[in-house]
Amino acid sequence: MKTEKSKQLFEEAKKYIPGGVNSPVRAFKSVGGDPLFIKKGLGSKFWDVDGNEYIDYIGSWGPHLFGHNPPFIIDALKSAIENGTSFGAPTEIEVEMAKLITELVPSVEMVRMVNSGTEATMSTVRAARGYTGKEKFIKFEGCYHGHADYFLIKAGSGALTLGVPTSPGVTKGNAADTLLADYNDIASIKKLISSNKNEIAAVIIEPIAGNMGVVKVKDKFIKELRAICDEEKIVLIFDEVMTGFRVAAGGAQEILGIKPDLSTYGKIIGGGLPVGAFGGKREIMEKIAPSGPVYQAGTLSGNPLAMAAGYAALKYIKNNPGIYNELEEKSAFLENGFNENLKAVGKNYAMNRVGSMMCMFFTENLVDDFKSAVKSDTSLYGKYFHEMLNRGIYLAPAQFEALFVSTAHSKEDLDKTIRAHKESLERM
Repeated sequence: MKTEKSKQLFEEAKKYIPGGVNSPVRAFKSVGGDPLFIKKGLGSKFWDVDGNEYIDYIGSWGPHLFGHNPPFIIDALKSAIENGTSFGAPTEIEVEMAKLITELVPSVEMVRMVNSGTEATMSTVRAARGYTGKEKFIKFEGCYHGHADYFLIKAGSGALTLGVPTSPGVTKGNAADTLLADYNDIASIKKLISSNKNEIAAVIIEPIAGNMGVVKVKDKFIKELRAICDEEKIVLIFDEVMTGFRVAAGGAQEILGIKPDLSTYGKIIGGGLPVGAFGGKREIMEKIAPSGPVYQAGTLSGNPLAMAAGYAALKYIKNNPGIYNELEEKSAFLENGFNENLKAVGKNYAMNRVGSMMCMFFTENLVDDFKSAVKSDTSLYGKYFHEMLNRGIYLAPAQFEALFVSTAHSKEDLDKTIRAHKESLERM
């Protein structure tokens, strides 16, 4: 596999862009080697600048539920761009988008569009503080909610992979208001609430974590958490930037049967374009400016191109509810193939999957929280990543991320991936 052009571009990029990339995990630091520069994508595949073809399982880190460049999203974008790229004024598509989100997600009574998942999560915490009049909030070890200062405390995703769980530049004041709990451990929540009585505005959680690998909350834990938040008048926030419209039309909250007070979205709701959103109970959302005193704004919020692509994606989901059965079948087929390969090579690595999100951990212990996730052998993952890459399979260049299956992945793609998986394990 020739990668000369990618190598040249990376060397050039490092002169002008920190680390040569615009988001850390892209740099291949945790798996070794140099990143590939991608030229184009179509369906389940993309091609790098050297012309190498790959079956893609990161899908732009989750947004591409239907693969790269689905015709209905391209058509929506072409139509929208003819009218203009941005106005800084309300457009009809924003209203239609908001109505559709509230229709698909029962817990969301009102929604505000923003430009990224980070914007969405930081805005929900601000809204919760403004609504409750309290300042502290609880997050969980290994959950990643974007790069706002008060989230970069034992965060997941790239912060975990690169070994910078608490980033320089985050002040002690910010950190003091961030309380850390253990994922799937209700005792840790009770202890924090007891020692910070009437000071906690919110609890934010990835109901299906995708940034310490894929880890699902336990049913008993999330039910108890919902009940405690009700009792203590704490706003429960579900970060569904990754899981929203990915694991089900109603997201993780549909699967769990739990209604949060606020939810955050991104990825799929932009159809591949930069976007974010947060929404929830009307009484909380009406505290947001201009209807309330909690300020939040964005020059490009509700951008007509992002709204057109996102609306096309959500409309397709609404009109084709069977896609989640299709995704489940394809994902289960891939998981079963991987598990058979592990048996064949005498390994029992942990395999976690929820719907079309999946992760193989290089540990033979159960992975159900941050502490068990980080026991995975990241050096082995690096070897595995490159073995798969050499066989034309593009996975996340970091252990603590998810593999995403799309409707575009064919039986042929899945069979090739399973064969590559077995060969990679045997070679390792």
